[in-house]
Parts: sequence; structure tokens; C-alpha cells
Amino acid sequence: MNTLAIDIQTIKARRVSVTDETLTVELTDGRVISVPLAWYPRLWYGSPEERSRFEIIGDGELIHWPDLDEDLSVAGILAGRRSGESPASLKKWLTARTTKTDSTTN
Repeated sequence: MNTLAIDIQTIKARRVSVTDETLTVELTDGRVISVPLAWYPRLWYGSPEERSRFEIIGDGELIHWPDLDEDLSVAGILAGRRSGESPASLKKWLTARTTKTDSTTN
């Protein structure tokens, strides 16, 4: 295994913040990384309230948004990996959200 792979595997999140445009992760080694929220469609389509409810899990290796059924690895964010969700899967998720919202407002 090369040195980069080892370093990425040991990187952990200390703090996370999400704005309407950006996902920002403060790492335990002091670095701060920011990526466009558009890279992660479930976060992009989530409400500010849903995006604010997250958990840093796996000893800081993962970030989980239970309301959005989204999990991101810190190593993946650091490596610049965007969401791998297929357009069909995203469409199904968006449709389910719309149906759920419609049923709670009626």
C-alpha cells in the first residue's frame, strides 16, 4: 500500500458544516476541506434542517445523514469522489420524498 492510501485511511472528521452551496469538513489533522454540495444530490435536495442533522460515525471516518439516507466517507470526500448514485436511483428517491411530503400535508 502506498503512503497516500495510508494517510487517507487515517484521516478523520472533527466537525462538519453544510450550507446551501458547500459541504465543509474540518479534519482532525487541522485541514479544512470544502466541496460543492452539488456533488451530493441528496444533500443538495435536502432541506437545511435535514442537512443539519448528521452524525460523525466510525470514529470520524464517515458522515451519516439519517433523514436523507446519505453516507459519505471522509476519505472519499478528500479524494474528490462525487456521489455514485445513478440517475434512476436519485429519481426514485426524489419521487418517494415528494410522495411522503404530499401524504403528510393532506
